[in-house]
Amino acid sequence: MNRPLRGSMRHLGTLRGRGTLSCDGIVLGAADYEIDGFCTRPGEVVGSGEITMAPAELANAFGRRDLELATEDGMVLSLRFSGGRLGSRAAAAHADITGGLPAEDAWRR
Repeated sequence: MNRPLRGSMRHLGTLRGRGTLSCDGIVLGAADYEIDGFCTRPGEVVGSGEITMAPAELANAFGRRDLELATEDGMVLSLRFSGGRLGSRAAAAHADITGGLPAEDAWRR
């Protein structure tokens, strides 16, 4: 049996698509996403990736809590933006996915 070493992360795959970003039930705009999934320990899946939106919509979403991305294929991902302030014309930002990711064995490799 191949077990990950302590402190290591195993890449599970990448999710790509379109969805709708909202906060507390209020739609903030359409978004494209590319999220890499990682297994940090058995049963624990985390995600990290990029969210792309119209610059004004992204600026409005950046810094908010309780963000959710409803994907066209039916997932609802909880996320938070990470990194520093965005420029007014930025159309993409890094995000950490905090919930809603598929289980470890459901990722395509």
